[in-house]
Amino acid sequence: MQPLTNKAQAVSRQPMTFWERLYLINIIKGMMITFSHMFKKQPTTRYPEEKRPFSPVFRGLHVLNRDEEGRERCTACGLCAVACPAEAITMEAAERLEGEENLYREEKYAAKYEINMLRCIFCGLCEEACPKDAIYLSETFAPANYTRKGFIYGKSDLLIPNPTTEATDLALARGVEA
Repeated sequence: MQPLTNKAQAVSRQPMTFWERLYLINIIKGMMITFSHMFKKQPTTRYPEEKRPFSPVFRGLHVLNRDEEGRERCTACGLCAVACPAEAITMEAAERLEGEENLYREEKYAAKYEINMLRCIFCGLCEEACPKDAIYLSETFAPANYTRKGFIYGKSDLLIPNPTTEATDLALARGVEA
């Protein structure tokens, strides 16, 4: 029977020599590799003190955006939920009431907006589908949690602070010192 490739090598069945049985040469080679790594740059990032640089195309946690006046941009059109291949986004629309013009940008708004981060695949299709630029993926990691319920983010968790009334919280959320 012929081998399929010429990469197969016959294994030598000769007994090992005295030096091969000592493994001394192999131990010295291994120690030299270990010693050479002592002078190389460490790949570890010491997390709380050092922040890892992100790629420009990194997709992190979802954020619901506001306009310049602090009103919610989301009009509950549902395009982000339809575009999501993992079906991680659920929303319910509601009509804006009299006197709520300073809260919502359009007549319709998202009364309930939830993203299940356990289902989300961070593809960014929800961001691309939104005609109002209401949702975007930030450069923030999803924090660890012990329960499944902790990974379902509601509207209050996703909405950025109001730039007119909560300027310090907004600066803190963006990572800028206020």
